[in-house]
Amino acid sequence: MKNKLIGFVILICLFAVFPVFSEPTNYTYNYDFWEEQVASPDAYRVSDYFLGTSFGINHFREPQGLFIRDNRIYICDSGNNRILVIEARENGEHVLVKSVSSVIIDGHESPLKYPMDIFECREGFIYIADTSNMRILKLDSNWNYVFSITRPYDESIDNFIEFEPLKLVVDFANRIFVQVRNVNKGLMEFDSRGEFTGYMGANKVKFKFVDYVWKLIATQAQRERMMLFIPTEYNNLCLDWEGFIYVTNSAGPANVISASDKDAVRRLNAMGQDILVRNGYKPPVGDLAFGTAGGISGRSRFIDVTAFDNDSYACFDRTRGRIFMYDFQGNLLYVFGGLGNREGNFSVPVALDRMGDVLYALDSRTAALTRFELTGYGEMINKALNEYRAGHYESSARIWEEVLKMNGNYDLAYIGIGRAALRQGEYKKAMKYYKLKHYRVGYSKAFQFYRKQVMEENLWKVLLILAIIVVVPAGLKYCIKLIKEIKEA
Repeated sequence: MKNKLIGFVILICLFAVFPVFSEPTNYTYNYDFWEEQVASPDAYRVSDYFLGTSFGINHFREPQGLFIRDNRIYICDSGNNRILVIEARENGEHVLVKSVSSVIIDGHESPLKYPMDIFECREGFIYIADTSNMRILKLDSNWNYVFSITRPYDESIDNFIEFEPLKLVVDFANRIFVQVRNVNKGLMEFDSRGEFTGYMGANKVKFKFVDYVWKLIATQAQRERMMLFIPTEYNNLCLDWEGFIYVTNSAGPANVISASDKDAVRRLNAMGQDILVRNGYKPPVGDLAFGTAGGISGRSRFIDVTAFDNDSYACFDRTRGRIFMYDFQGNLLYVFGGLGNREGNFSVPVALDRMGDVLYALDSRTAALTRFELTGYGEMINKALNEYRAGHYESSARIWEEVLKMNGNYDLAYIGIGRAALRQGEYKKAMKYYKLKHYRVGYSKAFQFYRKQVMEENLWKVLLILAIIVVVPAGLKYCIKLIKEIKEA
């Protein structure tokens, strides 16, 4: 009996000294160099779940749009033809502060009709993609009507295309960029007055040379049956803190990752050029390996993207309901979520946005908004990235070492330590950590600097050896000649 009591006391002491990790709430994973899934601790966990009844109103119906500014959450409750404004309080409470189903235009009430997106600019003006009314509304901060944008009269717009705005953002110069249904020339751009100025950032047309040659020699009937070489449409967009626009598209065949999928997410500058960095093992395309589990097949198809202040970004996958987080170099940080009815899963994911480091995900079929909070593991990863971006490389490396203690299989921690060492001029250390995880891009760069460093440190030795090789034989030859002349004299 005494031995049992002593064992019980020891067990309690062990629980008090060593941390106890709870069961994961989501299946979180990453991919290694060999493109195999590697399970990891949860980076995000579900902290709340909202239905329409959570705010004392009827259920959401086919919600399609989500936008967050400061502590205000805008939901486009499209099926109910209304927009809801929810305020997140400091105590964690979420309160409905406004429900808008119409606007007053010239003294007359004009109902919203299936609004699919909303955006609040830095000046407080509100822009609504009123899709089925075929217009974009601009309202002031008190929701008073300012002006509307309808179908522009321009030769570049085909006559059969109706102006159905789906998604929009407004940049720091108050230019309005709109994704319009059936428009594949890029984002439609309007100036601050609502005048159409052209297109921006069209997807590149990609095709096989063999198909191009075949089209040249095929008959008219054969050409009609072949796929057209046309750019694909974007399906969502967001504005980051620097004013660049992230866009997503679902180009390419369903069951393979093709070259066009490398542009599944893009970052566009003011000229419409893609400046997204893709230095990871693979470009940000979602799942690298996929099968037909649960009757679901095909590659990932990003339906939305949201950008963070440290230039990392999260992409929402329509195919399997997963959220993919990437850092500023295009490295995959972690993946979580899925399809299903359990907590943290989705049925038809449609929109994703953030409030600080907190993520909000909108599901159209379940008509629910899910809130995700960072875990301690996720906070450590974010802190390491932030320290590196701030130029605190030594601090960043220390944090990555702490991450390794939590997840020894986390490739990016090794890469992060190598990246910090590279910035500090410790090229040999960087090579060591890059080599451990087969990070060839980083290893090549570290090796290049290391080779240069070795050459600079040993240049005097090389020059000395060259001097000896050149000077000594000539000196010996001169001495021998001089001795010979003395003897002959």
